[in-house]
Amino acid sequence: MTWRAWVGAELDQIRANDQWRSLRTFDAAGPEGRMGQDRRPVVSFASNDYLGLSAHPAVIAAAHEALERWGSGSTSSRLIVGTRPVHAELEAALAHWKGTESALLFPTGYAANIGVLSALRGAGATVFSDELNHASIVDGCRLCRAPVVVYPHRDVDELGKMLRRSTGRAVVVSETVFSMDGDEAPVARLIDTCAEYQALLILDEAHAVLGPDLGDIPAEVDLLRVGTLSKALGSLGGFVAASRPWVDWLVNRARPFIFTTSPTPADSAAALAALGVLVSAEGRQLVGRLRAHVELVRPGHCAPIIPVMLGSERRALKAASALLAKGLLVPAIRPPTVPPGTSRLRITLSAAHTDQQVARLTGVLDDLGLGSFVAP
Repeated sequence: MTWRAWVGAELDQIRANDQWRSLRTFDAAGPEGRMGQDRRPVVSFASNDYLGLSAHPAVIAAAHEALERWGSGSTSSRLIVGTRPVHAELEAALAHWKGTESALLFPTGYAANIGVLSALRGAGATVFSDELNHASIVDGCRLCRAPVVVYPHRDVDELGKMLRRSTGRAVVVSETVFSMDGDEAPVARLIDTCAEYQALLILDEAHAVLGPDLGDIPAEVDLLRVGTLSKALGSLGGFVAASRPWVDWLVNRARPFIFTTSPTPADSAAALAALGVLVSAEGRQLVGRLRAHVELVRPGHCAPIIPVMLGSERRALKAASALLAKGLLVPAIRPPTVPPGTSRLRITLSAAHTDQQVARLTGVLDDLGLGSFVAP
């Protein structure tokens, strides 16, 4: 079979499985905008801009100022001439925010997970990974070329049994809020278990805008906190916050950090300004507003990610199409992003949504017979 025939057959199979994906243009600065060539007006419930900071005036102003001072790009990797003062300022602010000695920027959150896990290659460790971890964690585990043990979702008891049977050093990696299910990892128990078995703990906090709070970390636990600048902070990039030795190790071993151009000054300045908003009284108000929106859609839920579980790809696509016809963009999430038989709509809420927009969403879900699927 020629390559042209092969790729054609692959595309035919994707279509036949109802897993076809294509790009759509969304012209917006916030949740409301126009989509596609017909420029239909829609309200998006698909963005990860949880606090609406991507369009905050202070964030935009900081990006403009950085463009004027340093230009559009950083021109090099961090270890050559790609480190600008704003990178160091942002890393210091992130470390303070996370309560660690140090932090290190990466171009994306995906690159941060890849960087941390692939750097463990040759460490002689076994990696224990939650079965619903994000693709960036899965790919990082593959790249570290170490034995990987997948433990049942959020099952710390089973993880403890696996660690008890394991020999040598261990690494435990988990999201704190799972990106497709919107549920929390039992972080306190993960920390205690890693302390008991002297395992390195890597926590991806990309979606943890409403918690969970990690609390006080025991001194004997080695913890790497992976985060993103592209969700609650409304910019672009990723980071790892940890003790100084771990950050020094990443500077010298993490290939996605060493061998790539550093984040743009404008993105980093925007993230720094967004973090300033987040830790202020205004930020607390935005978080409170987001919590209130979550309560309207699913009372008691812990995250702005709310899945509407529908099962089949076709059913999820039909539901997403029906919502779009009503002017609401809620994407259908299908395999391979989620396991077969668990296709769903993925609602993401933002502090930038109005009360009226959220009420409209819940009303349309009810009208379409989907309201009952939102309940836990």
